[in-house]
Amino acid sequence: MEITAFRDLKPFSQLFFAAFIIVASILAFFVLSLIVAIPVWGFDTVLHLPEVNSETSQNIINLYKFIQVVQAIGFFIVPPFILGYLFHGKSNEYLFLDKSFNSQSVILVVVMMFFAAPFINLIGELNSNMSFPNWLSGMEEWMRNAEENAAVITDAFLNVKTIGGLAFNVFMVALLPAVGEELLFRGVIQKIFSKMTRSHHWGIWISAILFSALHMQFFGFVPRVLLGALFGYLLVWSGSMWLPIIAHFLNNANAVIAIYFINNDMLKPQYEEIGSTSDSYYMAGISLGLVLILLFMLKKQNRKNAITL
Repeated sequence: MEITAFRDLKPFSQLFFAAFIIVASILAFFVLSLIVAIPVWGFDTVLHLPEVNSETSQNIINLYKFIQVVQAIGFFIVPPFILGYLFHGKSNEYLFLDKSFNSQSVILVVVMMFFAAPFINLIGELNSNMSFPNWLSGMEEWMRNAEENAAVITDAFLNVKTIGGLAFNVFMVALLPAVGEELLFRGVIQKIFSKMTRSHHWGIWISAILFSALHMQFFGFVPRVLLGALFGYLLVWSGSMWLPIIAHFLNNANAVIAIYFINNDMLKPQYEEIGSTSDSYYMAGISLGLVLILLFMLKKQNRKNAITL
């Protein structure tokens, strides 16, 4: 029997219902993760997860990775398909997964993400060096501690020596977030806010801010907002969810692969600083100019496929 009761919800009601579905899905997948993890890692280990540090065993890191994958599926991938069905009847159509794209657009996206790195590096460096007034020093200390703890976990996840380990990290850190976060933030949240505000621009920037805030990495907040906005415009101007997914994947995969090469002494650490040092600021400017040119080329090329309110 087809469910149609949720198709006439107003955007504000859709937003709250979407939050309910997301929370319910997270809880369901949390229970599922416990059912699977306890027999493998043991009851005490799962319920009393040790903190990750440089001495954490690979077995515990594997448990963290398992939880990360299950959470990604329960948080980002399952809810958009449920909401797409309830709000529209056809999830693929609601999420713009049924829209085709041409090879020229893919090439533009690939080149765009390659050239975007120096500008993103510069914004990231500026963001990381921000400071708060004295009366907010406590908040700043808390934010930096949270950032450092997140960095420790990320370093433990990405410090692998084998191609198999790299491939899994690309799957966990690049592919799953690229698909899931785009489906949720661009496919659902951006659409709701665009309808609520009657503006694609508002929908794009609000969802980009929420997208960045969810990561809880305050000193990388601004570059992530800009990337979220870029992905949002890729969706609106192309009409296809696949282009922001490809762009998101390329951005994350580039970071994962670069860290693999750096950790294994196959690439100099300075690679990640291109555009953020005084002798390479000009590259950040060139980077921004090229990204804007490529983005508007893509917009012009896909004019007939653009999403309308």
